[in-house]
Amino acid sequence: MRRRVVISGAGFATGLGLGRDALWAALVEGRSAIGALTVVDGAALGVTLGAEIKELSARDVVPKHYRKAVKVMARDSEIAVIAASFAVRDAGLVTREQDGVAPTYPAARVGCQVGAGLIPTEIDEVASAFSTSRDEEGEFSLAKWGEGAINNLQPLWMLKYLPNMLACHVGIVHGCEAPSNTITCSEASGLLSLGESARVIERGDAEACFSGGAESKLSPLGLLRLISWGRLARGEGEARGARPYDPDSAGTISGEGGGILILEDRESCRARGAKAHAELLGFGAAHSARSLSTLAGRSGGELDSTGLAYAIDNALHDAGVPASEIDAVVPQASGHAPTDRAEMAALRAVLGARASSVPLVTLTPALGELVAGRGGVQAGVGALCLREQRLPARVHAGRPEAGALAGAEPSRPAALRRVLVCTSSMGGSNAALVLGAA
Repeated sequence: MRRRVVISGAGFATGLGLGRDALWAALVEGRSAIGALTVVDGAALGVTLGAEIKELSARDVVPKHYRKAVKVMARDSEIAVIAASFAVRDAGLVTREQDGVAPTYPAARVGCQVGAGLIPTEIDEVASAFSTSRDEEGEFSLAKWGEGAINNLQPLWMLKYLPNMLACHVGIVHGCEAPSNTITCSEASGLLSLGESARVIERGDAEACFSGGAESKLSPLGLLRLISWGRLARGEGEARGARPYDPDSAGTISGEGGGILILEDRESCRARGAKAHAELLGFGAAHSARSLSTLAGRSGGELDSTGLAYAIDNALHDAGVPASEIDAVVPQASGHAPTDRAEMAALRAVLGARASSVPLVTLTPALGELVAGRGGVQAGVGALCLREQRLPARVHAGRPEAGALAGAEPSRPAALRRVLVCTSSMGGSNAALVLGAA
């Protein structure tokens, strides 16, 4: 029999604060983390704004014996480790993080599936290696790189930038020895990892899983990647901010952050006396065919919306919930106009006429584009909407297209039973979850 899965803990590390309560309070108040960049100088790229985490150090949350490992954590890994620590506290679990205390579940019954991005190398760490690999004409030489320049990289360089290091560090700190995985599908990574975790628990291979995602694009290479795909607002357009579903939006604003959730077998959660935030009722995924020129916004064509519509349909079918029962949607809402148009087309295909009346919980204007970190935050916020029976405030400096309930609005109480969470990705991956009141 398929086991039922709940979200029993939510941990966040974003520009609006660390932990569940800090993020939720900020969203309810309608605050935004977008401001002047300090962690990276992007002025030469036309990027001066971002949603950054001002104080970030995994040393504050890892056990004393693990603090040396923080030296080989990229910013993405630190975000994941911090979010996971807050998720454990929120769920009321005991893990290997707490030295000398028996864990709630044996390590063999705890899994870890985390969404990650392509972690950008810190330029100063590779500069000496590249500067000594130039030929007589000053061009980069693979021969010189292999002959010795590569030895100028610090010995543990690779362990810092592998995408699977997020799940690795979380798994080591908390003792996760059940099935684990890393999913690297850009913006869809977090929701896909949550779907993977749900399946692990449903088939009985774990009692609980750490799941979600984290990423920071606030680095020279990270910003360049978003610029090359035509995603970022720059120059004068940047000052207007991310405006989801606004035809005049100049693009999205980069951010950093992530959400790690504790997914747990419902009966196991109840047996230990814990109260879940929400139940994960259904999961769906699908793919959209996208050419490189269309992805980068250079072809003038529209992005394919059918993959996202299929993912949402699959999630509703998996949950046994008709589209008419969806009370709110936590969408991608990136502020990149072609992506937003495709997303609205998918929502209209599934929700029909109700698409114009179902409230949208748009997070990008408050948190920036979190890429692989967005899915864990989206799902966590959706779960908190159900728990609190409230919609957070919507930040929006523009005017959404007709039929998109995404304009600026203060927080308000709402009767919520079913919440849809969905996202597409630059590469065409799509994922959706249906959450229900616990």
